[in-house]
Amino acid sequence: MATATMNGTAPQAPAVDHVDTKRMIAFFAMVFGMFMSILDIQIVSASLAEIQAGLSAGSDEVAWVQTAYLIAEVVMIPLSGTLARIVSTRILFSVSAAGFTLASMLAATATNIDQMIIYRALQGFIGGGMIPSVFAAAFTIFPPSKRSVVSPMIGLVATLAPTIGPTIGGYLSHAFSWHWLFLINVIPGIIVTVVTWNLIDFDKPEWHLFRKFDWWGLISMAVFLGALEYVLEEGNANDWFSDELIRYGAVASAIGAVVFFYRAFTVDFPVVDLRAFTNRNFAFGSLFSFVMGIGLYGLTYLYPLYLGRIRGYDSLMIGETMFVSGLAMFFTAPVAGRLSVKMDPRVMMMIGFASFASGTWIMSSMTADWDFYELLLPQILRGVGLMLCMVPINNVALGTLPPAKIRGASGVFNLTRNLGGAVGLAAINTILTQREQEHYARLAEHVQWGNPEAMEKLRNIAGNYSSYGLDGTAIAIRKLSGMVTQQAMIMSFIDVFLILTALFSMLIVLAMLIKKPQAAPTGGGGGH
Repeated sequence: MATATMNGTAPQAPAVDHVDTKRMIAFFAMVFGMFMSILDIQIVSASLAEIQAGLSAGSDEVAWVQTAYLIAEVVMIPLSGTLARIVSTRILFSVSAAGFTLASMLAATATNIDQMIIYRALQGFIGGGMIPSVFAAAFTIFPPSKRSVVSPMIGLVATLAPTIGPTIGGYLSHAFSWHWLFLINVIPGIIVTVVTWNLIDFDKPEWHLFRKFDWWGLISMAVFLGALEYVLEEGNANDWFSDELIRYGAVASAIGAVVFFYRAFTVDFPVVDLRAFTNRNFAFGSLFSFVMGIGLYGLTYLYPLYLGRIRGYDSLMIGETMFVSGLAMFFTAPVAGRLSVKMDPRVMMMIGFASFASGTWIMSSMTADWDFYELLLPQILRGVGLMLCMVPINNVALGTLPPAKIRGASGVFNLTRNLGGAVGLAAINTILTQREQEHYARLAEHVQWGNPEAMEKLRNIAGNYSSYGLDGTAIAIRKLSGMVTQQAMIMSFIDVFLILTALFSMLIVLAMLIKKPQAAPTGGGGGH
């Protein structure tokens, strides 16, 4: 990414198909750094019980191992475009990689939950600086002819990393200990730091912009996004606005949002440049990215929840079952790359959305007996759909912007995916809780003394235990209550899958509203 000159014009590199080997190596190192950062969002999700036991933490405290990372990361991601412009991509990325590696080492040495939460917040904040830089580099240093290779690569990393996070986390915590969830980052992190520091030469720093930095914009954005993430993460567990802290968080987020948007549209050098939204394709691409965040993180949450609660799987078994989606994404990536240069991206998106919706539609027929083979096709459809969607969405959103806007826009674009995940998880948890209560109440009405079938079932269960000298009736009532609870839970899962099916089916229609993308102005450089 060549940076903007003092008069605001972006220097243009010759529009050639050849990409310098040094830049290729630097880009691959950046992709791997992004993979580590996104992977760490979900790598602890299947191993929270082990971390909780290791740090003697409460169940409400250990949830912050995940929440602290997400809150810190969601603040850094949109900020990274401005920081890259001031200090250069080289300094921002290599320092982020070094800081992420150090924070990972600290997290592995945590001896109590307070230390772990602080180290995870540092890890999320610093690591968040690596993610948008990769998207920006992909669309500025590579000519359009190379994007059929580059775009699937970053799309694969953005979707595969959170999907296989529970798999890798479950394996590491079982085979070694929870400390390795963080120690695994150390050697790769050092390599990424060294390579990017020595090889990135996409742009130059603009130190003079530091004097114009909008500190009030940064503070208001941190309050807005940080409080919003807290409300979304903790809302359902704390019964939303009946909880005092949730109310304070919502008010703080609203005030922060007002100040942030005011500053964004009035200061000369805003902390986040929102003008990219005037590009229709970027606006639609960001909307699609938001919904893809709901699907990506929502299903990465729903599948383990079903397998753990209903099937009784441990973290390793959950990881092995969910690995199918990761394989589907991996094998679909090169196909998506080829299709991206031969097919209208709108049609490609529609096929991807249809594949994803088909997978969630099949899941709406689930029962408590569904296992690996019943989940196989829905997971394949999910993996294929995500890859077929992400590649054209990235191209539509960023590929048609002028090079000077891409660096700032990539941060906002990545933020939409993370916010989609946060909103989606909050909505899914709330729907699951409420619908499970409603289904339980409705089912319980039929399981009563006046129902002959219920009484017959109760007698059969009681008879099995009474013959052993146990209180068969009490055991039978408990078992019957457990069966009703399980069925109510299954029905609430089905409700969520039906909602996701409707949501992604709607995107098929919305894809028609996008203008057919035209090639962006070429230029191997192009900063902000």
